[in-house]
Amino acid sequence: MIMTYTLAEIAIKLDAKLIVPAALDEQNEALTQISGLATLAKAGTGQVAFLANSKYQQQLSSTNASAVIVSPDAVEACQVSALVMDNPYMGYAMLASLLDSTPKVSCGIHPNAVIADDVLIGENVSVGANTVIESGVQLADNVSIGAGCFIGHGAKIGESTILWANITIYHRVEIGHHCLIQASTVIGSDGFGYAPVKGQYKWHKIPQLGSVIIGDHVEIGASTTIDRGALDNTEIRDGVILDNQIQIAHNVIVGENTAIAGCTVIAGSTVIGKNCTIAGLVGVNGHITIADNCVFTGMSMVTKNISQAGVYSSGMPVVQNKEWNKTNARVKRLDSLTKRVKELEKLLAKN
Repeated sequence: MIMTYTLAEIAIKLDAKLIVPAALDEQNEALTQISGLATLAKAGTGQVAFLANSKYQQQLSSTNASAVIVSPDAVEACQVSALVMDNPYMGYAMLASLLDSTPKVSCGIHPNAVIADDVLIGENVSVGANTVIESGVQLADNVSIGAGCFIGHGAKIGESTILWANITIYHRVEIGHHCLIQASTVIGSDGFGYAPVKGQYKWHKIPQLGSVIIGDHVEIGASTTIDRGALDNTEIRDGVILDNQIQIAHNVIVGENTAIAGCTVIAGSTVIGKNCTIAGLVGVNGHITIADNCVFTGMSMVTKNISQAGVYSSGMPVVQNKEWNKTNARVKRLDSLTKRVKELEKLLAKN
């Protein structure tokens, strides 16, 4: 179902000021029906665009949008109706929520769902087809679970949390309220715990006796895996956002409001502070502690404790293959060059 609002209604809902150019009729503009969002370059009639980055400001003069969400300092450059806000990007997010047409993950409890007799089900809970919910599970009010999910023994899912299709929640996992978990994610699988032994089979599996505790307002992307703790719990605290295809190993703690991008790997027993931002393809060693408010750029390798807030990098940007081959050849000679420098320093010291 497509949602539509007038510009006047949108201004009220966004707490924005609607400013109409003098050449246009203010009353008619206020009644313009809006049914979509688009970029400045691609927006057309009935759509709203937004300007959150000043490098696109020149597009204000040519956009075909019915209105643009702008900051106060960009109003004069806007040739169409303006929805004026201090934070246009937040305005875009709010309007996207108003116009969101994503279907519900499930409606009611499907007759093909398999639910144990002692499961505690709150009000207005929905469960999709072929989902299996084992004994001792607690589902709070307004929980929505998509098709093909598995909820293990004794798991708890908080109010208004949404699980999309084919998600696996292992036994005793606890998920807070107002969380969103995307398809094919696995929470509570065994951590990578093995003891080396002598014999035909070198590794002896260590049962993972902890669980996973996920806080409130956490969002987890598709095909992400969060392992249960070996003894204590793995913890994902309030407000964390995780992208697709992230691996979080056993006993990791991710602090409040931290954001982690896709394909990042966090090794076991690492503690990540609050309000950190970790870009894609970052590797974090196990058994280290990272301070609050740290930023790691893409492809960084974090090998030791980080005790101070700041921006950290280690991944090498791409260069032409010929240049990379030269650099790689020089790197291979660093050891011999270091020895030569030390020998020269000794000779200079004697003289």
